Amino acid sequence: MIFEKIDRSTWARKEHFEHFFSKVPCTYSMTVTLDITKIKEQQIKLYPAMLYYLTTVVNRHSEFRTSFNEDNELGIYSEMIPCYTVFHKDTETFSNLWTIYTPNIEEFCATYENDILQYRDQKGIAAKPNVPSNNFSVSMIPWATFEGFNLNLQKGYDYLKPIFTIGKYYREAGRTLIPLAIQVHHAVCDGFHVCRFIDELQKLINI
Repeated sequence: MIFEKIDRSTWARKEHFEHFFSKVPCTYSMTVTLDITKIKEQQIKLYPAMLYYLTTVVNRHSEFRTSFNEDNELGIYSEMIPCYTVFHKDTETFSNLWTIYTPNIEEFCATYENDILQYRDQKGIAAKPNVPSNNFSVSMIPWATFEGFNLNLQKGYDYLKPIFTIGKYYREAGRTLIPLAIQVHHAVCDGFHVCRFIDELQKLINI
């Protein structure tokens, strides 16, 4: 993993970043409906499949890999990995796990299953320790579908990474659909970028 610092003096997004980060701090979220009929037809597990598809598209575009590092330097990670939640029924709490990304879906899902097997019974926020800095957050709320979802972060105006929240899937007109909420920072990501992300994500699922 490489963190390439951004030279703001020559950065094409300099003016937009300064406007939406400092002058008018702005984050936003968008909730969309994805057609996951293909995933269900292939009978692969939904959560690791969605983690794989999300990470694949995140790694295609720099706006979803832009962040501050530990030294508060602005830059772009060469690759991101998903940090996701698992639910503990006995305590009704959740923990975070992370899985290394591989471009092959079968390999990624196998690595995910190994992480789940090893860490699923660990309690506390960080079930798998040593979370790499090049992570982005994904959570799933499988108990309810929704048409809108928004996170309210106290220090959200300093947080540049995307956050994804997946809801409960449902059947409609012969298709299997699922809601996905995407939360981003306007300083690094415009509506165009989110819409391109959604389009590419759906096309990838359909393959």
